[in-house]
Amino acid sequence: MTYELIIVQSEAPIAIVQINRPRQLNALNSQVMQEMTSALETLDNDAAIGCMIVTGDERAFGAGADIKDMADATAVEMLQRNWIAYWDRIKHISKPVIAAVSGYAVGGGCELAMACDLIVASESAQFSQPEINLGVIPGAGGTQRLTRAIGKAKAMDMVLTGRALSAREAEANGLVARVYPTEVYLDEAKKLAREIASKAPVALRFAKESVNKAFESPLADGLDFERKLFYFLFATQDGHEGLKAFVEKRKPEWQGK
Repeated sequence: MTYELIIVQSEAPIAIVQINRPRQLNALNSQVMQEMTSALETLDNDAAIGCMIVTGDERAFGAGADIKDMADATAVEMLQRNWIAYWDRIKHISKPVIAAVSGYAVGGGCELAMACDLIVASESAQFSQPEINLGVIPGAGGTQRLTRAIGKAKAMDMVLTGRALSAREAEANGLVARVYPTEVYLDEAKKLAREIASKAPVALRFAKESVNKAFESPLADGLDFERKLFYFLFATQDGHEGLKAFVEKRKPEWQGK
């Protein structure tokens, strides 16, 4: 497919989806989100791809929503556009998605990073939800995913004041998985993506689903969900292959079945 505002690079078994609006600091408008979700969904159905990376450039991952798109919109127009549904579509990608963040991850950009499965950041990354300064609040998960990731106190601080977390602060508070120097953060994200993509495909999907379930259900329900997925994996070829390979002291050969 041909895209105008993103760049898609396939480096099987991984793929990189890069926001390409450098003059606008990679601000997210409807076209960017449509192209991105379409690309991720296409890659999700590509058997050669095991893990995807969403990124921007060194200066900005995503500098929030394009305010010009909504400055004069009515409540009904915003409801009808339903562009926040794009974040829900990213959540439903079955394969792991890594956000590789450098520079600004502001508003919708921060929410986009949090909609991915884990975040790798450069030392220059800054995460913020400054919607309060515009007289509104985060609308694509900023009050919900942020609170679950870093706790009520820190989330309240960020959402009520609009202050940013540095990469190291974000890592210390559980928002970011790994931090690297800016010149190598994307290379390190690719290494991580390749490591993840080397695992058994069905087990990867179930592992992602099970961890996400922990955010959305009481402990008892999550444990029940996890247990059922664990048992189900013993009905897969890869489940038996992995166990036999361990016993036989050899590298497993995954079939995705």
